[in-house]
Amino acid sequence: MNIKVIRNIAIGVGAYAIFATLVLFYYKDNPEARSWDDREGINLKYIAGLSLDEQLNKKTIIENLGTPDITESKQSENSTVTVFFYRTQHIKSDGITTEDECTALLFKNNKLVAWGKSAYQQYQAEQLAINN
Repeated sequence: MNIKVIRNIAIGVGAYAIFATLVLFYYKDNPEARSWDDREGINLKYIAGLSLDEQLNKKTIIENLGTPDITESKQSENSTVTVFFYRTQHIKSDGITTEDECTALLFKNNKLVAWGKSAYQQYQAEQLAINN
């Protein structure tokens, strides 16, 4: 083989390796730029891996999953309760994301305290307690 060909191949492989490394280290993925079905699958996988031991806050969740599909919040004198809904299952092709297509994540004073079906029920109970 000709030395020029080998050199050009080596330069091409090296340039590709540098480009791939730069993308891996410096490209920030934008969850909101994903298609709805990709985002749904990623949301489901991420939520399934959550742990209350991690002391997750709203900012961390938004950085990883993007802006919630639906949000509700209530503040009292001594606490703030917020629920984020992230789409995790497709039910009806109507172009509208509804709560039954989402998984709820409950935050109390900015810390994740529950998720799943019981999280929204807990949020509603907190609302009743705040309103009374």
